Amino acid sequence: MTSTPEDLATASRELALAALHEVTAPATVGPAAGHTVEDDGAVSLRFENRLPGYPGWYWTVTVAQLDGAEPTVLEVELLPGDGALLAPDWVPWAERLAEYRAHQAELAEKAASGEAVEEAEGDLDAEDDELDSDDDVSDLLHAGDLDGVDIDELDESSDDDSSADEEADEEE
Repeated sequence: MTSTPEDLATASRELALAALHEVTAPATVGPAAGHTVEDDGAVSLRFENRLPGYPGWYWTVTVAQLDGAEPTVLEVELLPGDGALLAPDWVPWAERLAEYRAHQAELAEKAASGEAVEEAEGDLDAEDDELDSDDDVSDLLHAGDLDGVDIDELDESSDDDSSADEEADEEE
């Protein structure tokens, strides 16, 4: 039986690694990165994480030991460390919708005052100039062979099939 949390952390290192290897590949678990003593006397052992996409995160195994019993794994989890990449805070749909509606109202006000229209017309004029400078745009868009399939051939063959069907109907 261990007497201090530090002793428990040392004695349960192999138990913690075995628990981690049940939930993740051994290659994703790095060296020990310390431990934390919880308020209730349990110990959380940290191990470096080697999973791609989770920089700054740690595998954490929380272990406890009751008097006269062997150490027991309470929890195995992947937790962020300081500076870890985290998802943004969740924002309820009602708040996001309210922000969207407020933005739409703001755009409508600008459009009514003519401010946004002038800006948009300037952007469209710039785009028209770019299109006018490239005479091959029409050929490129209607070449019919954008992904290896000649669309014009498909259209012609379907026309041929329909005219052959019409001829067969007329002969009957």
